[in-house]
Amino acid sequence: MTTQIDDSAISGATGEPQAPKDKKKNIKCIVWDLDNTLWDGVLLEDARVTLREDVAQAIRVLDARGILHSIASRNDPAVAMAKLREFGIDEYFLYPQIHWDSKSQSIAAIARSLNFGIDAIAFVDDQPFERDEVRFAHPEVRCIDAADAASIPSLPEMNPRFITDDSRVRRKMYQADIERKTVEESHRGSLDEFLASLGMHFVIAPAQEDDLKRAEELTVRTNQLNATGYTYSYDELSAFRTSPHHDLLIAGLEDKYGTYGKIGLALVERSGRIAGAPASPTSPEPEVWTLKLLLMSCRVMSRGVGTVLLNHILRRAQKAGARLRAEFVPTDRNRQMYITYKFAGFREVERDGTKLVLENDYSNVQSFPPYITITSVDEAP
Repeated sequence: MTTQIDDSAISGATGEPQAPKDKKKNIKCIVWDLDNTLWDGVLLEDARVTLREDVAQAIRVLDARGILHSIASRNDPAVAMAKLREFGIDEYFLYPQIHWDSKSQSIAAIARSLNFGIDAIAFVDDQPFERDEVRFAHPEVRCIDAADAASIPSLPEMNPRFITDDSRVRRKMYQADIERKTVEESHRGSLDEFLASLGMHFVIAPAQEDDLKRAEELTVRTNQLNATGYTYSYDELSAFRTSPHHDLLIAGLEDKYGTYGKIGLALVERSGRIAGAPASPTSPEPEVWTLKLLLMSCRVMSRGVGTVLLNHILRRAQKAGARLRAEFVPTDRNRQMYITYKFAGFREVERDGTKLVLENDYSNVQSFPPYITITSVDEAP
């Protein structure tokens, strides 16, 4: 059977609750030029270049906050990387782009490699021409003069509300993923065989108080794979966690290369019956579960785990004899989540402005991938 995807249902829109429109956009990655930016001097012209210690310290501070770093430099890649190793800072840079192409091309390549939106990138360069070239190609990129580099950690968009355990090791998690991709590229066999070789363990549990900072961070950072685009504050999530009418679930993933951290979040609202449906003592409506929020970190989609959390909720709702609905609010980035719902068997049953309400009839509940071990901590009901 072919699933039809209705593009008219997912034209760009916004929903509530969401961050205010004037809320600062947090930066996820800073892309650095090298010559007269990261160091004083021109590597291929000067006899000696010296590391800007104030910049190196800024990089360390930002790295500890979970902000990633990369490079866009017109230079000889072997010579430049050797100099970075000499300075002892090469480990901080993911997917460095050191070649003779334009800086805007380099930034686009970095965003693709990290699976970030281009507006999550900041670019630091000493040359006005280079900043203008990037600004023209990517107006959403935050361009910063290298003269102001040392003050970057004080910028509002460089200060996440919380620094979580996942934040502190974010770079190392990305580096582990680079290693996985390198192994995958050399793997001889099917994708399923490679995924099975990873020894993945997916854990789903009710969110605890210690999880709430990361849960808020997930709603703020996840754009492409957020079914509603909603963001929730720590206090809102705390209220849902203790509510008798809600389930707040958080998912983590690890494999033989290490942890991916907490990578998924779901909010289920449980109510007695469909709003507006006639009550009948002789024919009571079954309980209705509504997925108010479903999101998954983009980092794990290539690992084949994107539907595990959704399928877990489907199975729980079916076992409880409840009707399962899901809200979807289209944004300019989350079309993949609409497709995920459709292929999981959800169909549209209501439309309230830009918000779609989908329902699953349990006619085609998918099996869990055989290459993943799934642990579910006991949940209510």
